[in-house]
Amino acid sequence: MTTSILVDPGGRILPLVEEFYTIQGEGFNTGKAAYFIRLGGCDVGCSWCDSRFTWNPDLHPMIETDLIVKNAIKSGTDSVVITGGEPLKWNLDYLCSELRKNNLKTFIETSGAYPLSGEWDWICLSPKKNMPPAEEICSKADELKVIIEDSDDFQWAEKYRKLVANACNLYLQPEWSRFEKIIPEIVQYVKQNTSWNISLQVHKFMHIP
Repeated sequence: MTTSILVDPGGRILPLVEEFYTIQGEGFNTGKAAYFIRLGGCDVGCSWCDSRFTWNPDLHPMIETDLIVKNAIKSGTDSVVITGGEPLKWNLDYLCSELRKNNLKTFIETSGAYPLSGEWDWICLSPKKNMPPAEEICSKADELKVIIEDSDDFQWAEKYRKLVANACNLYLQPEWSRFEKIIPEIVQYVKQNTSWNISLQVHKFMHIP
């Protein structure tokens, strides 16, 4: 796949999949309004991914970062979530700099599979087994959100709980297609391991993006 180093090392253009103003539907910031910027490109390859349309960045137009920032400002939001795909495939220094110049808070949702770029008010780390994150980003994460597909994933979650800071917010989130089967196990696990919280994809229940 194309990388940001080859396309634009300064991050002045980015492969934009979609951008929209909505309500955050997962994790610590559930229920809060935010402007979402979804970038193309991901080679982590989760079998249950609900955003496969983002994987190939060549299918999405390279848009000037200044225009993306302008659209975020026009929305009236006070915070922006950068997601993907895997957004850290791209240099996000310039995007974050311009957003913060305009008093917009910067949030990212990432697997941590690539080096951290950009300056963030909130880092949501969602580690994936296919391409585990570097320990560097673990120590900086404000939120650890682990997708639970089967019982083995609890052990994976505990591995990364030990790598994040003590103040990091901990979430277990049922894989959507297995919700009915796995949610009883998650409930039981959290009752027995009370440092964890449950994250639900409430935007799907509300039928919003």
